[in-house]
Amino acid sequence: MARRISEQRLQDILRAVQQHPDGVTARRLLESLGDDIPLRTLQYRIKTLVDDGRLIMEGSGRWARYRAPKAIVASAGAFVGEGSLGGARGYALPPFSDDGARIREYVHQPIQARQPVGYDGDFLDSYRPNETFYLSPDERSRLREIGTTESTRQPAGTYARQVLNRLLIPLSWNSSRLEGNTYSLLETHRLIRAGEEAEGKDRLDAQMILNHKDAIELLVEYADDIGFNRYTLFNLHAALADGLLPDPEAVGRLRLIGVGIGGSVYHPLAIPQRVEERFDQVLATASGIEDPFEQAFFAMVHLPYLQPFEDVNKRVSRLAANIPLIKANLSPLSFDDVPRSMYTEAILGVYELNRTELLRDVFLWAYERSAARYGAVRQTLGEPDPFRMRHRAALRDLIGTVIRGRMGKRQAGAHVRDWSARHLGESGREKFRRIAEQELLSLHPGNFARYRVTPGEFDAWQTEWNE
Repeated sequence: MARRISEQRLQDILRAVQQHPDGVTARRLLESLGDDIPLRTLQYRIKTLVDDGRLIMEGSGRWARYRAPKAIVASAGAFVGEGSLGGARGYALPPFSDDGARIREYVHQPIQARQPVGYDGDFLDSYRPNETFYLSPDERSRLREIGTTESTRQPAGTYARQVLNRLLIPLSWNSSRLEGNTYSLLETHRLIRAGEEAEGKDRLDAQMILNHKDAIELLVEYADDIGFNRYTLFNLHAALADGLLPDPEAVGRLRLIGVGIGGSVYHPLAIPQRVEERFDQVLATASGIEDPFEQAFFAMVHLPYLQPFEDVNKRVSRLAANIPLIKANLSPLSFDDVPRSMYTEAILGVYELNRTELLRDVFLWAYERSAARYGAVRQTLGEPDPFRMRHRAALRDLIGTVIRGRMGKRQAGAHVRDWSARHLGESGREKFRRIAEQELLSLHPGNFARYRVTPGEFDAWQTEWNE
């Protein structure tokens, strides 16, 4: 399991680095801290701060120097430098509002200086759907302008299906990255496309990414049925938490135990009955919100605040935010370029202050960048094949039957041909058969989950298929 570092230890390192404006080496930093810790442990903690964009690394090897980024809070935004987010490139930061900047100042204080707080029911009770708004009219209008697609008037989920192959990797990677996942974007691509795990990485990181893939496919495949209801949220949690919780029975179920929030003075509700009552209230309130962007943001605020599940709550909220966007055929939200530290600070503002302005700044920034990505993607795609869309349920069932039946190529070909002859007119049989055979030939460990088969069923079928 990946090591978790306390926020206090990271803050100690940050304060020590800030005493060296021109940068400091790890060895010199170890002397400044005066802690009796191994150098390798300190280097691991420094790497976490670099990956989060909270420190900048200059140089390499034993002579690498670390310094604090010169963050600028201004209407034009700020820039995190060369060492941010995995060292790949700099990430521009959101243009913080005045309220957002004040929230950042508060949560940057040492944890001992912040006031312990518990769950405040008034935060939820005071919200009235379509009367209370976290997003202003201008903000909602702007989001609608940049998020609208030509699929708006088509059936729910049409646009998400068109860009699904382009959505799976960035959303799986970004949402996992915001949880501290160590996979790079390229490693995520290889994992999802070819089922290839990265060497030297924790297998739980691979599990987290593949769980995101399954959860995204679930939302897109069942766009007509999803919503802010128990069915959707429980199944979403089950997909995201699969294999990641110590208690397997806690997957897809409201928590029965108290939970704590690392690095925060916030203490969520502990009584299961009250958690359940508030969970149902959150769902009812979200369901009553008419504007899809306000609905998406409400989910990002109140699901993590309640912490209804033993773990994986923020992941559930990020994917749940896409529910109204998928249903309305709007550009999805994939959290492109959002620094992990910014997202963490914004969530802390909700937890400890019941303030949404900083998370709103992050949300607006993230959606604009996501919409730009999918707007560009859409221009490269042709119109969706109406034949394929009309028969997608039949394709899914047919291919699932082939896999579960462990059919080899010869038997599968005969099954597809016979099914087509029984269920389709002469004009559509050949096209359906060709599409089904192409799908079967393109199956690999990174894409079979959409057909609702288990890994064991797929592995058994692959043995037969490849003979």
